[in-house]
Amino acid sequence: MMKPHSNPVTRAVEDQVRQFESVRTAHQSEIVEDYVELIADLIHQYGSARPKDIAERLGVAQPTVTKNLARLKREELILHEPYRSIQLTDEGRQLAAACRKRHRTVVEFLIALGVSSDVAEHDAEGIEHHVSEETLQVFEAYTSKSDPRP
Repeated sequence: MMKPHSNPVTRAVEDQVRQFESVRTAHQSEIVEDYVELIADLIHQYGSARPKDIAERLGVAQPTVTKNLARLKREELILHEPYRSIQLTDEGRQLAAACRKRHRTVVEFLIALGVSSDVAEHDAEGIEHHVSEETLQVFEAYTSKSDPRP
C-alpha cells in the first residue's frame, strides 16, 4: 500500500529547507556535470575537446564556455592551456562516467515506463541532476526486473 503524500504546507520547516537546499546544490552542479560529460563525449568521439565545439554543442557563447572551463580547472576536473584541447583529470573522468551512468539509468527507467526514447533522452537531461542515489537504485531495480533478458 502506498503512503499518502505529505502536504507541503504541513511539512516541517526544516524538511522544506533541506529540500530547497538540495535543489539549489543540484542546480550548481548541473553545469559542471554537463560540461564534464560533454568533454568526455567529445574526446571519445573526436579524440579532443575544444572550447569552440563545447559552445556549439551547448548552444552558448564562447565567453560562457571560457568562464565555465576556468571553474572546471579550479575544481581540478580538467587540464586546459590556451590554444590546446581540453583534457579531463582522473577526477573529471570519474565524474563524467558517473554522470553518464546516472543518465543511462534514468533513460532506461523512463523507457521501461513507456516513454519514447527521444523524449526519455530529453527528460533525463533534467532529471539526472536531481535524482537521489536511493531513487537511482530503485530505477535500476525496476529496469532489471522489467528486462526480459535472462
